[in-house]
Amino acid sequence: MSDLHAQFERAAREVMELPKRPDDKTLLRLYGLYKQATSGNILGKRPGFTEVKGRAKYDAWSRLRGKSKQWAMGEYVKLVEELQKESASGS
Repeated sequence: MSDLHAQFERAAREVMELPKRPDDKTLLRLYGLYKQATSGNILGKRPGFTEVKGRAKYDAWSRLRGKSKQWAMGEYVKLVEELQKESASGS
């Protein structure tokens, strides 16, 4: 397993242990990065307008179309580290 992949796996576990739940915008960013890192480009159709949550998740992931899995892993790790620092400083 590569170092980046190991960091990503660790970050994916640690994000669940943050003392404070991130805001919705950050959660969607985490979701999109995670999906791009693990599955690559999004497939399928965008959910209908009545599926607000599904649409938001779809949009968060689709914004990353064309980005590599490695790039998404690195961005995910950085974002989780930022959230951990914010939690440690009490922000």
